[in-house]
Amino acid sequence: MRCEIKYQPSYAMLVVHLSPGETITAEAGSMTYMNRFMEVHTRMRERGILGSLGLSLIGGQSFFVNDFTASGGEGEAGFVAAPVGDIQELEITPDEGMIIQKASYIASTPGVELDIEWQGFTKGLFGQGIFMIKVGGSGILYINTFGAIDRHELGPGETLTVDNFHLVAFSDTCQYSVHKFGGLKETILGGEGLVTEITGPGKVFIQTKNIREFTAWIWQLLEPQIRSRSR
Repeated sequence: MRCEIKYQPSYAMLVVHLSPGETITAEAGSMTYMNRFMEVHTRMRERGILGSLGLSLIGGQSFFVNDFTASGGEGEAGFVAAPVGDIQELEITPDEGMIIQKASYIASTPGVELDIEWQGFTKGLFGQGIFMIKVGGSGILYINTFGAIDRHELGPGETLTVDNFHLVAFSDTCQYSVHKFGGLKETILGGEGLVTEITGPGKVFIQTKNIREFTAWIWQLLEPQIRSRSR
């Protein structure tokens, strides 16, 4: 298997080259193209305690993933997810997994496990519509971000406080707690909501753009036109 990330940092696309018999798993809907040697098999993620409701009912992503397998020749496929953003390759090992934002998952190699039974996902631990997935096993994980990726390496005892809408992923070796930003006045006037305080050792990945602020900006442009037409 050979993978390359093209067009970084703003318009990143993951391009995968597979030898016959090799497989990569990708989020449903993330494929941009594939050649004739690719076979695609759609399967449901592990139901867990979510039953048959599906991930799509709580914030965007599908309950299904696609397995792309090369057959009869070298397979090639391209994958993207965020409208504008970057893609990062992460190594998952039995000693260090990751906790990732649900919307950041794009693809993974066989052996990487996505735990949707973890309470951070099923209980919406991170609030504000942010659901996290615990990633374990062994293999390569590809995540995408809205905007560029800002990476931090925390030593033992080092702490970083991250706005939840900017938080993408962190090592499962880290300790974390979720709380409101400041007091009520700071929360209202500062435009902040919940933040996650992460303590090392481990890695933290942050996205430089905030989807909440982006949609608010789009609405600011569209609202006057919508109001004028509705009169």
